[in-house]
Amino acid sequence: MAIELNHTIVAARDKEASARFLTEILGLPAAKPFGPFMAVELDNAATLDFMNVDGEIPSQHYAFLVGEDEFDAGFARIREKGLDYWADPMQERPGEINTDDGGRGVYFLDPDGHFLELITRPYGSGAED
Repeated sequence: MAIELNHTIVAARDKEASARFLTEILGLPAAKPFGPFMAVELDNAATLDFMNVDGEIPSQHYAFLVGEDEFDAGFARIREKGLDYWADPMQERPGEINTDDGGRGVYFLDPDGHFLELITRPYGSGAED
């Protein structure tokens, strides 16, 4: 059997709101309840299982490989929501996207401070900037 990521748990202050934020940005179907989680299913059948937690939430990074059309739609939603975004993970290029590997990429924060990224090309797969 091949090794694939099946699911991961994402800490949230409000699992419903955080799952809804992600599904809206990515244009995915609504999250589904699964035990104590709100599960967001990705196109490769992996899920992000949002779970309510008390206290401090350590920031995690989640990168989503998307097609050009999905990038355009997601980036439009980021701007419509008035979210801050960056071209780089150090947040030194605000209000920009990157063109790494001959594709496009953008970083932004979710309501719990998780650092999300949309990319159209996997790292190391194309031309250098």
